[in-house]
Amino acid sequence: MYKPLISLLTSAALAVLATTAYAEQSDFKKPIELKAESQFLDGKNKKSVFIDNVQIVQGSLNILADRVEVEATEGKGKEVFSATGKPAIYRQKLDDGRTVEAKAFEIRYEVGSRTISLTGKAELLQNSSVVKGDSIVYNMEKEQLIAKGDGSGTGRVTTVFSTQTIDALKQEKQDKQDKKPKNPTPDTDAKEDQR
Repeated sequence: MYKPLISLLTSAALAVLATTAYAEQSDFKKPIELKAESQFLDGKNKKSVFIDNVQIVQGSLNILADRVEVEATEGKGKEVFSATGKPAIYRQKLDDGRTVEAKAFEIRYEVGSRTISLTGKAELLQNSSVVKGDSIVYNMEKEQLIAKGDGSGTGRVTTVFSTQTIDALKQEKQDKQDKKPKNPTPDTDAKEDQR
């Protein structure tokens, strides 16, 4: 009785993680634009600070924060954006048109590795399912998500699957079974030929 439920929940978890990874690939070829109320630039050390009502936009990728620090010490295309807020918010459109959303006290976007790291009451929402933990690392290119609790033993990672996701997986499995070609048995064919 429990094995089918565990199998279904495992399938649902894998579906959430797999579909989360397909951010619009064209986003990463677009320039990154920052908007803020004020900005401080340290050209010598290749660092910038953006304060108040900060928005990072790269195609459909959008991060909203109270403050963003940018480090460009590794060179073009390897910038690191550290966005903080109460909370900072990340959104991005997926190739299939749906969106992935996340929030945390700090969101670190590493351009070179196409990684979003969420720290402090981190939540990632996609397909009506939510992953919550103290930290979540989401690598869009490698299609991987790692979530961790706070290490205290009481702050565990929580994943909530909506019934819509589970129902969609059941329907997808049924659709695949319906599409399999049905081989008629030789006895059935012989009986029909004799008629």
